[in-house]
Amino acid sequence: MTGKIGNITFDCANPRELSQFWAAVLGYPWQDWPPEMKAQLLAGGLTEADLEEKSVAMDPTGVGQRLYFQRVPEGKVVKNRVHLDINPSPEGKATSEQIDAEKDRIVALGATVHHLQDEQWGPLREYHYVMQDPEGNEFCIH
Repeated sequence: MTGKIGNITFDCANPRELSQFWAAVLGYPWQDWPPEMKAQLLAGGLTEADLEEKSVAMDPTGVGQRLYFQRVPEGKVVKNRVHLDINPSPEGKATSEQIDAEKDRIVALGATVHHLQDEQWGPLREYHYVMQDPEGNEFCIH
């Protein structure tokens, strides 16, 4: 038996807001807790404040990766050791125009551009943006 990634987890200050941002980036519809799950959680002794401590962004089809967000008391201090790469092309390698358009779309959602990487790596052109989400987590658009 082998393992499978269940969630990609983000420690953050504002789980709900960050999950909304990432749901929009990935094209997932966002909803707070599904009503039946919320009722179950509240009936199990959790409070509305407890529900503010965690959030998710997930593909309703179950095909795309589920992202999980949990509130932590400390802020982000250093560069991520792992980050997400966003590919705006469903056909494979994105063109620079597709990458630029995706950068513009995601900036409009609340991300910031850290820098553009545009250089040759041997015979290959490396063209991607290093970005930061609203809480400063790095990700790239390739």
